[in-house]
Amino acid sequence: MAKKLSLKPLGDRIVVIPSEKEGEKRLASGIIIPETVDKEKPAKGSVVAIGLGKYEDGKRVPMQVKVGDTVLFSKYGYDEVKIDGQEYYILSESSILAVIS
Repeated sequence: MAKKLSLKPLGDRIVVIPSEKEGEKRLASGIIIPETVDKEKPAKGSVVAIGLGKYEDGKRVPMQVKVGDTVLFSKYGYDEVKIDGQEYYILSESSILAVIS
């Protein structure tokens, strides 16, 4: 069983574990070589933590995604962090393009 994540996103932020990227090669040094640069696709991952939502007009807006959802998100709209050897992406809810059901 996976250990509890010690990362709590704030506001409308979401923590995602990225899916393996199709068509990319990872060298032993950690350098990633994309299959082609001109065929950029949205990134995909699994939601592992969500914030409480952002405030608009003095009211909290609930999040539209939940932990466990598989989502597509903007390729360049996230920050990468590594905790205990696991890579996570932190992104704003507005960077989510779709939930895959």
